[in-house]
Amino acid sequence: MTNPLLDFTDLPLFDRIEPQHVAPAVDALLAEADQALETVTQPDFPSQWPEISKVLDTSTERLGRAWGAVSHLNSVADTPELRAAYNEALPRITDFWTRLGSDERLYAKYKAIDPATLNAEQRQAHKNAIRNFVLGGAELTGAARDRFAAIQERQAELAQKFSEHALDATDAFAYYAGENELEGLPQDVVTAARAAAQADGKEGYKLTLKMPSYLPVMQFARSGALRERLYRAYVTRASDQGDPQFDNTQLIREILALREEEARLLGYRNFGEVSLVPKMASSPQQVIDFLRDLARRARPYAEKDVADMRAFAAEKLGIADPQAWDWSYIAEKLKEERYAFSEQEVKQYFTAPKVLAGLFKIVETLFEVAIRRDVAPVWNPQVEFYRIERSHPERAGERERPRGERVSTELVGQFYLDPSARSGKRGGAWMNDVRARWLRPDTGRLQTPVAQLVCNFAEGVDGKPPLLTHDDVITLFHESGHGLHHMLTQVNEHDVSGISGVEWDAVELPSQFMENFCWEWNVLRHMTAHVDTGAALPRELFDKMLAAKNFQSGLQTLRQIEFALFDMLLHTEHDPAQDFMPLLAKVRDEVAVVQPPAFSRTAHTFSHIFAGGYAAGYYSYKWAEVLSADAYAAFEETMGKDGLPSVETGRKYRQAILEAGGSRPAIESFRAFRGRDPSLDALLRHQGMA
Repeated sequence: MTNPLLDFTDLPLFDRIEPQHVAPAVDALLAEADQALETVTQPDFPSQWPEISKVLDTSTERLGRAWGAVSHLNSVADTPELRAAYNEALPRITDFWTRLGSDERLYAKYKAIDPATLNAEQRQAHKNAIRNFVLGGAELTGAARDRFAAIQERQAELAQKFSEHALDATDAFAYYAGENELEGLPQDVVTAARAAAQADGKEGYKLTLKMPSYLPVMQFARSGALRERLYRAYVTRASDQGDPQFDNTQLIREILALREEEARLLGYRNFGEVSLVPKMASSPQQVIDFLRDLARRARPYAEKDVADMRAFAAEKLGIADPQAWDWSYIAEKLKEERYAFSEQEVKQYFTAPKVLAGLFKIVETLFEVAIRRDVAPVWNPQVEFYRIERSHPERAGERERPRGERVSTELVGQFYLDPSARSGKRGGAWMNDVRARWLRPDTGRLQTPVAQLVCNFAEGVDGKPPLLTHDDVITLFHESGHGLHHMLTQVNEHDVSGISGVEWDAVELPSQFMENFCWEWNVLRHMTAHVDTGAALPRELFDKMLAAKNFQSGLQTLRQIEFALFDMLLHTEHDPAQDFMPLLAKVRDEVAVVQPPAFSRTAHTFSHIFAGGYAAGYYSYKWAEVLSADAYAAFEETMGKDGLPSVETGRKYRQAILEAGGSRPAIESFRAFRGRDPSLDALLRHQGMA
């Protein structure tokens, strides 16, 4: 047991995993999984769910957990050695999952299983499995089958290379600014930039394309030249406009060609159709119509947003002809004037420890659990680890505990929190599952779920705790929503527990749902304390934030629709042999009210669709917003006189949505909670576009 990747006694040994462990662990686990596959596909092996699961699922789950740990480290602690080990193993991992998903012998075993012998959870998992076999090429034969497998392997390589280019192009940029260029920048950003330059042994102030550095420059720097310098670098990352070694152009073209070929092999007209088979939406046209309808409703608000900014820029800022790098600056200044506050002022009240305590308080109250610090091996000293528990015998609101009766606690789930941006960690925020809740068929014991919540916030400066923007707070709540979906599940079947098996366009419901609490005064005030004085966020400042909540929501909606429509048209109407930039220009002509410059190459770092599983699925964010807004409306309807959310509504939501996981179609879970189908009304109202 010298290889930490082969230790499955409990949590991953993140502090001991080294690049040299990857290849031997992958060798051993692939051999074990291959043997399991051979065993269950023998003619005399019974076509019974528990028997197949005991042999095959236990083996593939170990492979998935070990590879998940390697992939995670590749995302948050990238080194040349780890990257090499990851890339060496990736084709073999991809090959195994492709072979497993298309094995006609295994497909035959699953088809021979009698659904009447299964419980409800197993029936849903079985139904998904049959569908996935078809999408995995199990009905292909001969040369088509071999080609399908080759396509999967190549796509995995290309997605990894795309990610590497995006990360490396971001990390490669640094500008050492002079003090005279930094006018307008928040002091904590200036302090961090000075420290970063000193760490490099350089003069001046180091500015990068990482969000905690880039975004404040775009919002606050008075120097238009500085904003332009960083903007150009940012929107040309990993493209033909930047360093050729990081150019993603050819990767994108090859990815699109392979996806179209895959779709044709499976008997579909385009990849958009393939992508939607396991989703809520029924067809690409339905998605396109949904996006265009939303764009039509949002457009008048977006046009007013831009007109307001143009007038303000000309009158107050002396900017007669705003350029792409001016808009964030103008927006921030307009917001400050119109609502008399700035993001910088708000940020002083959101210290990371206080925000986290506030998040935990709402989760504990609403979902009747307790969150405690816990201990586990971690990949970086900044990482924290927690456990979620539920008390028995009583559940809050069900019965009082007699004096002296002992309370036992049940472990519900655990999670890692990795909040800070750093070199070698890819940008953005995400939730990963480490392992799923599962009544293990090999031991008969219940395995509890474990998640990773990853963000990229700025670190604290001058010995003070990290300060979060309100957007950072929303991001933290968003990822916690994904985590709760994964950890609070009560489903015992591995493939449909937590987020597993949930339709991709519904999976954002619980994450976007949690964001709403960041706008409730009686929730928010408990998570604020001024970094210097300890004073809570003043009600007057909150009221200004609330008034500004839907500031430019029309523009933001159109921006999301632009990405989503480009994604869907790219995978339905676009010829992969042609340049994709004209399609992006066409979509912008249709949707955008502010045109970016010709050199902008946002597609080249669109990792969601080229390296992140959202291909022909980016619309999911908007689709799920309809669900989440309508779900949150149930809490608005039952809010107490004290302005706090109803625990009864929280319990109903937990049981209908979170605990059900992927054990039934998402629309059934939504109806179980709301008693009806979703409506667009709440979303338009929440975003000030009713």
